[in-house]
Amino acid sequence: MQNRANNFIPMAQVALNDADLQTAVSFGTQAGFNKRQAAMFADGEAHGQAMRQQAAAIRRRALNNLPELLEQAEANMQANGIQVLWAVDGEEANRHALEIARRHAAQSVVKSKSMVTEETGLNHALEAAGLDVLETDLGEYIVQLGEETPSHIVVPILHKTKESIRDLLIEKAHMPPTDDPETMARFARETLRPRFLAADMGISGGNFIIAETGSLALVSNEGNARLVTSLPRVHVAFVGIEKVVATVEDYATLTQVLPRSATGQALTVYTHLVNGPRQPGEADGPEHVYVILLDNGRSAIYNSDYCEALACIRCGACLNGCPVYQATGGHAYGWVYPGPIGAVVTPLLTGLENATPLPYASTLCGMCKEVCPVDIDIPRMLLDLRRDLVAQGHGGAVWGVGMKAWAWGAKSPTRFGLGGRVAASGRRFMPQRLPGPLNGWTDYRRTPQFAAKSFRQLWQERKGADDEQP
Repeated sequence: MQNRANNFIPMAQVALNDADLQTAVSFGTQAGFNKRQAAMFADGEAHGQAMRQQAAAIRRRALNNLPELLEQAEANMQANGIQVLWAVDGEEANRHALEIARRHAAQSVVKSKSMVTEETGLNHALEAAGLDVLETDLGEYIVQLGEETPSHIVVPILHKTKESIRDLLIEKAHMPPTDDPETMARFARETLRPRFLAADMGISGGNFIIAETGSLALVSNEGNARLVTSLPRVHVAFVGIEKVVATVEDYATLTQVLPRSATGQALTVYTHLVNGPRQPGEADGPEHVYVILLDNGRSAIYNSDYCEALACIRCGACLNGCPVYQATGGHAYGWVYPGPIGAVVTPLLTGLENATPLPYASTLCGMCKEVCPVDIDIPRMLLDLRRDLVAQGHGGAVWGVGMKAWAWGAKSPTRFGLGGRVAASGRRFMPQRLPGPLNGWTDYRRTPQFAAKSFRQLWQERKGADDEQP
């Protein structure tokens, strides 16, 4: 997927003026946030927070032992009959998938929801080679019909209203006109079912890989992932190397916090483990199972101060709680992963110079950390990325001069106090729009108003009053 993250500001401005998008995103994020709160704390605040901290410890323990767990997972998957392939980048991962398709003479491909395949641009690579590729998650199917990209990690069409979905299905899928959501869903289901039965190859993502058993763990609500991984004769799973966890017990905890945070459910409708290809005597399942473990920049993150970002379980809770995402939707972020976690991982995976606005696409309110089911400190990483931008010379000359001037004034109590008095005396004459480089503030905010008395003045007055006390 092409990275357009450096266009965040103009794309955000377009989103802010799109009435339909504002309606859809506002409704979707608020509903997701409220459902998450109700599900996480259904048994009390203490219980919900304890689950979060237990899940956080599990993910960090897995990251601490990641190389060993990956080797254990590979050995156990191979023992189960799964063929394991490694990919340094998206191009190699796509090449593996294409080679598998050619090896098994696969022509038709059905896919379940996978952000990693969005990251590698798998669909375009397979289609360019002449394969027929169909997204089967309802949201992803609609995104594919509209020739768009997902706007949310969990809800790909969060940016669309029911009316726009209806019109798209009528125009592109020739659905008989209807306004009933159940009828629309039934039409999509009836359209997709024959494709499941005819497909040569199924491609999925993977929520987790359990090293202890060599199992691929998947959670879904529509049943399409179950069909994709069991009906075609070949199943290929794309999984980021950070998704490995140590034990079934660890997975049991994560599979509780993931649906609560993602969709507000205690458990998703379909929660299943893929342990390998169909065995003799079994009635269903694929003849061949492949797992492609993707790096694509993750090792570099692992060896950096941002390793904590790899703990993410892709629940989307930080998107639903973020005031910036609520205002702009996901497409403004310009790449696969939107929202607060996207503002961290996009610069890390694609290069900081290719996503310079994203670390600033945050109010630093801290809600992303508050709702994260594994307690990732996203605000800290956003601040660190801002520091890195300045250190790499992306702050701009004006920024550098301004910070030096501020430091010069702040180092002297006399200069600092004089600056405060000058600013306070001129507050009555402050224009609504600041001049020169300062207009970056007033383009989007009101002119800040100085208090009648500074903290220093109040402190001196209080100190003087205390000194007068007997």
